[in-house]
Amino acid sequence: MLLLREQPLHIMSKILAKITGVQGYVPEHVVTNQDLEKMVDTNDEWIQSRTGIKERRILKGEGLATSDMGAEMVKGLLKKTNTRPEEIELLICATITGDMVFPDTANTICDKAGIRNAFGYDINAACSGFLYGLITGAKFIESGTHKKVIIVGLDMMSSILDYSDRTTCIIFGDGGGAVLLEPTEDGTGVQDQILKSDGSGRDFLHMKAGGSLHPPTAETVANKEHYVFQEGRTVFKHAVKGMASTVQDLMKKNKLTVDDIDWLIPHQANIRIIKSVASACDFPMEKVVVNIEKYGNTTAGTLPLCLWEWEPKFKKGDKILLTAFGGGFTWGTIYLKWGYDTTA
Repeated sequence: MLLLREQPLHIMSKILAKITGVQGYVPEHVVTNQDLEKMVDTNDEWIQSRTGIKERRILKGEGLATSDMGAEMVKGLLKKTNTRPEEIELLICATITGDMVFPDTANTICDKAGIRNAFGYDINAACSGFLYGLITGAKFIESGTHKKVIIVGLDMMSSILDYSDRTTCIIFGDGGGAVLLEPTEDGTGVQDQILKSDGSGRDFLHMKAGGSLHPPTAETVANKEHYVFQEGRTVFKHAVKGMASTVQDLMKKNKLTVDDIDWLIPHQANIRIIKSVASACDFPMEKVVVNIEKYGNTTAGTLPLCLWEWEPKFKKGDKILLTAFGGGFTWGTIYLKWGYDTTA
């Protein structure tokens, strides 16, 4: 009988998608709480106590739109990561304030940033859009079909705000960020996710007109139906529950404790929501990333803006949780390990 020598098994490392660069962008024009006091019945103390916001950025300039902010952040990202535009294979843009109903803003950004060899499309998941886009892009990387994918999360919320409605105009701002995803086998990158949605939530956070249900007419414009509508208390309750539950479930799924996590990055909707989520999950606030006081709620842009601002503080291997809740309702949490140390 022939005895065959046992051959060592070659175990292939799993391909994951890691963030290899991040770039944010906010417009230059600052609108403070004191500025809003001149426009609507409110004051600085009222706004800060209820939202935590001191100021927000607004895009000003004739002919400027969401894609112009997107192009600036993408061009900055390409330069920062020493990536040629022709190397990008896919660009996903998460936004609810696209330049037009169609064509999609992703391809307009590609055109303005000189990206010619990529396909692109938009994701509309409101404040959860960046989460959905990040996971979608990661799957293209993990499949082995794509090597360089850009995920953009941004909104020009000033374009759909009624500045006579103090319940909404004080909250939102313009801006966002973009990340470059590339394959890795070093164990860093996107590890896991829990994403959820519930369409019955559409009644509580939406823009009534402009779609096929209520096409634009002189009447819809006169009735101010092209602005954001939000039933704040209902959204608050669902946001805290949705983010906290997915954070807890994802940690349990991956056998993680609060001590294991280096950073919790929540959607910057409202400081009371952020603190409620942190408290529900037993996270100390020193581990929670917060910049809402400077930018307000930029919808799909808040998470990449946080990544951009905190990038110098991240170390390779840091365990990070990204969580968001948005209109739809949409919500979820992503667990990732940071892919690089920031160099000066």
